[in-house]
Amino acid sequence: DNTVATPILCKPLELGADIVVHSVSKYANGQGSALGGVIVEREGIKELIKDNPRYSHFNEPDASYHGLVYTDVPLPIFTLRVRLALLRDFGGAASPFNSWLNIQGLETLALRMEQHSKSALKIAEHLEAHEKVLSVSYPGLKSSRSYANAQKYLKDGMASGLLSFIVASKEGAQKVAESTKIFSLVVNIGDSKSIITHPASTTHQQLSADELKAAGVDAGLIRLSVGLEDVEDLIADLDAALAQI
Repeated sequence: DNTVATPILCKPLELGADIVVHSVSKYANGQGSALGGVIVEREGIKELIKDNPRYSHFNEPDASYHGLVYTDVPLPIFTLRVRLALLRDFGGAASPFNSWLNIQGLETLALRMEQHSKSALKIAEHLEAHEKVLSVSYPGLKSSRSYANAQKYLKDGMASGLLSFIVASKEGAQKVAESTKIFSLVVNIGDSKSIITHPASTTHQQLSADELKAAGVDAGLIRLSVGLEDVEDLIADLDAALAQI
């Protein structure tokens, strides 16, 4: 899943991936204005799938298409089956207008990903030194256990715009999330607008305390999707919110 890095920062096919997926509703679109997804398969994946018992659906006749065997077709077979079978059964189809909105986003993707990454790093460094913050998770930080991988696999070590940090309590985290003025309190990511989320009470609220711990979601965890606003304004917004706890 290359949604957060996008092809601007990471090229998984060049690193050995067979299938890459993207939610283009996030950074690729950039405005949160349209839903969409992309599946990309590497050239030559047929050699992996053909006659492989793990992928029987590709190698056995499909009765709904008059006995078609996907591996016999000289086309990208993974994407072909997704379109002919799964898309048919689930009914998902992008409207022309949504597709146009997503294409518009691609025109500025490279510029936006660079700015998202620069601003996120500056905010992560600021939060790491903040007295109210217990820890910060962002692969662009030198203190991150993922820093070496970010430098190795991401363009110029740019680590996109998603980061998280932990404060002392669930109540404190909720207070911070509710106190920002520039950051929007919603659960999306990858927008040009900055977003703040308290996962324990939103995206992961159905989990028990043990399940939250197993998922790595601390009760005091706050997630940020850093947008394109002036980074000093964003830092001031976070400082003001942290001052409330």
